[in-house]
Amino acid sequence: MDNLKINFDQEIVNFLVSAEDAGTSLNPLSHIRAMLKTETENLNSRFLANKPIESIVHDRAKWIDQLLSFLWAQQSWPNPDIALLAVGGFGRGELFPYSDIDLLILTETDDNDHLKQAISNFITALWDVGLEARQSVRSLSQCCSESRVDITVATSLMESRTLAGPNFLKNKLDNLIATENIWPVKEFFHAKCCEQKDRHRKYNDTDYALQPNVKTSPGGLRDIQTISWIAKRQFRTSSFDEFVQLGLLNSAEEEMIKAGCSFLWRIRYGLHLIEGRGDDRLTFDKQRELAKIFGYEDDSLTLGVEKLMQEYYLSVSKLRELNDLILQHFEEAIIRINTPDKVWEVNSRLNVRNNYIEVANEATFQRYPFALIEIFVTMAQNPSINGITASTIRLIRDNLNLVNEEFRRDIRCTSLFVELLRSPHKLTLQLRRMARYGILGRYLPEFGQIMGKMQHDMFHIYTVDAHTFQVIENMRRFSFESGSDDFPIASEIAKKLPKIELLYIAGLYHDIAKGRGGNHSELGQHDAIAFCLCHHLSQWDAKLVAWLVKHHLLMSMTAQRKDISDPDVIKEFAEKIGDKLHLDYLYALTVADIRATNPELWNSWRASLLAQLYNNTKKALRQGLENPINKEDLIADKKNSAHRILVDQQLRNDEILAVWKNADDEYFIRESSNNIAWHTEAILKLDEHIPLVSIRELSLNKQEVVTQIFIYTPDSDFLFANMTVAIERLGLNIQGARIFTSSNKHCMNTFIVLEKNGNSVGENSLRIREISDVIRKTISDKGPTKLTSRFRYSSDARLFSKEIYVRIINFDNKPFSTLEINCPDYPGILAFIGSVLAEESLRIKDARITTLGERVEDLFYVTDLQNKPLGGSKNLRMTEQKIKAKIEKRIAQ
Repeated sequence: MDNLKINFDQEIVNFLVSAEDAGTSLNPLSHIRAMLKTETENLNSRFLANKPIESIVHDRAKWIDQLLSFLWAQQSWPNPDIALLAVGGFGRGELFPYSDIDLLILTETDDNDHLKQAISNFITALWDVGLEARQSVRSLSQCCSESRVDITVATSLMESRTLAGPNFLKNKLDNLIATENIWPVKEFFHAKCCEQKDRHRKYNDTDYALQPNVKTSPGGLRDIQTISWIAKRQFRTSSFDEFVQLGLLNSAEEEMIKAGCSFLWRIRYGLHLIEGRGDDRLTFDKQRELAKIFGYEDDSLTLGVEKLMQEYYLSVSKLRELNDLILQHFEEAIIRINTPDKVWEVNSRLNVRNNYIEVANEATFQRYPFALIEIFVTMAQNPSINGITASTIRLIRDNLNLVNEEFRRDIRCTSLFVELLRSPHKLTLQLRRMARYGILGRYLPEFGQIMGKMQHDMFHIYTVDAHTFQVIENMRRFSFESGSDDFPIASEIAKKLPKIELLYIAGLYHDIAKGRGGNHSELGQHDAIAFCLCHHLSQWDAKLVAWLVKHHLLMSMTAQRKDISDPDVIKEFAEKIGDKLHLDYLYALTVADIRATNPELWNSWRASLLAQLYNNTKKALRQGLENPINKEDLIADKKNSAHRILVDQQLRNDEILAVWKNADDEYFIRESSNNIAWHTEAILKLDEHIPLVSIRELSLNKQEVVTQIFIYTPDSDFLFANMTVAIERLGLNIQGARIFTSSNKHCMNTFIVLEKNGNSVGENSLRIREISDVIRKTISDKGPTKLTSRFRYSSDARLFSKEIYVRIINFDNKPFSTLEINCPDYPGILAFIGSVLAEESLRIKDARITTLGERVEDLFYVTDLQNKPLGGSKNLRMTEQKIKAKIEKRIAQ
């Protein structure tokens, strides 16, 4: 620091001397601005050259110290009893490129009117040299009163240091905000713990958010600062070296904290450098830039950015573990001091002390290695246990080497782990703890490989391991009473599964092989079998779990990409399933998986598709695969049911049949009897006001409701495109569409929509009238309607793949061709695709609309103008190329 001061002062002296020699009177502030720019560039160059981040951050703070001291000394202070203090992070001597430079101008008394001009001149000087500081002017009494009511002020002042002026003011301040006067240690500890819990809750209590904040996310820098503040309040130190002397940390843990902080400091410095401002969010675009700066390179299996983020997630996981450990030490030293311990013995290996579990002695794990799993089983069986004592957490980490191949084959270990999976209480919490303390990744090495592994897209919002835990947590919810409202079918299934632990094992292993290359479902089934056999499950159970892992995408893909109203599709799916037990397990796994991938992916429509597929398949299995549903019988059943509804509405038989004669068999197969009755009644009650737009809710249960829009109007080439333009203008998300053309050349189209927030339209009469009016007006146009979007293509979406995939497939005995389009999502894409298909003389029979993060995966059933499947492989390829070229041109605009 002395060298920095000499260099800074000497630089100013040299500048003034040179100005005097030149016979000029230059203002040194302009030169200081240039000095600041040069020093910043030097520090940034050191960062890019991978020099120690600690020295860079501290040197920047020291340099700013000298700058502020110099500027302070240039002012004429009428009262010597005023001081300039650095507070907050700057008070700790840490300064990143765009960190807040927090200053306190501290006076001894409240009467400071005579100081206003000097203070104003000082602040102006800060601006003149290009220094953006946050300054406050307070007296000693004001600091004390504000600290008493606001713990953030008290915390900031605890880290203050004098930059200029008399130091006795800081000493007085320290005495005023000491624990004897405000925020006693117990209150301070409790407030900081609550502050941390509230902050974690904002991030859903997960270390593994895909775009984390390196400062405030769980396991981030704020967690480390929290324990430093509490230590400073209780022990008068925030030095990790002294933490070791106090027994709060051992030397290995000290190194872990220092390494973790250093890594996060490098990320934070890089973020400021890239962004040009104090933004601590590790967003997708910044992740890519930092990966390049830090030298992470892509390989055949993993992107460089994914390697960076995996290191980040593993680092914050360790830091969060150490945060837990030290806070428990603090609780013992602060809260429970002089309080008798409440201890009860679990067995000869484990005790519970003050509702925290611990080993009976330090040699327990060495003598009984299986206790490394037993301790988590005991917590699962005793919900009153709050966690593990700090000393035992440390012993777990120190004994991780015991988890070897012999340990994994030990019948006591395998039996305990299966017992944990069967536990009725807090299973997911214990699995997460096992992962955080290093046990799970050692016990299941294949799980260790996916810990912290991210998938760099906007679709998967969790890392693979965090997603896995979320899947199991969803499965647990199926068994709770509250789950019956959100997941009625899955809840009913879960209560009747003969071995619920098989569902959890399938959830644990369904994504276990991600990142290895190849088909992760195929690879994962082998790991699943090995796990089951190692844990002494029967061959039948092992095969069931492996089958679930291998086919865990089958149900969602079938529901989203195939016509599940077609008896042939149901028969084919049922043949793959085999029996109702496999169907039940697969349905529960599928729902848990989709809900855990991205909450936005699960909505009422997707729930309804899965429910329809489940119920249709269950019916087919009950009837017997050798007795498939006859299409003629199905049509007759639907007509009879719809007819009864319509007769009850006082509609005549001849009128009903007159409408139905214009619809083909395909309409009656794919529509429900309720919808057939709804459409028929709406058409019969139609006056001359064409087009007909009818809207109603489809209620699956009280939690899952979608809105259906039925449109009946003369057919035209660009009708589908214009319909989608209208619907998108209304701010509705299209989930699916069923497209029919009657023999009298009228469309009978039904769109399934949800509002942007994922809810149905509901009974809002004004909104329903708006939807009806806009659609009528828009589809009255004969040519293509231009979509004027109110939305912008998101900056995140621009980062990801712009690849466009178009494929047309013909299937035997199907009256249509299947068109798959996978491309980037942007407003108006569906309407544009509709226009392209009209230009290519293709008729849309059905549409399945799926948005996955930044991409759409749309499926259309199409025919030519003669209502025939598209013919000739050469013709199919040419059509694919034309569609792809037009979408590419549109996206490039």
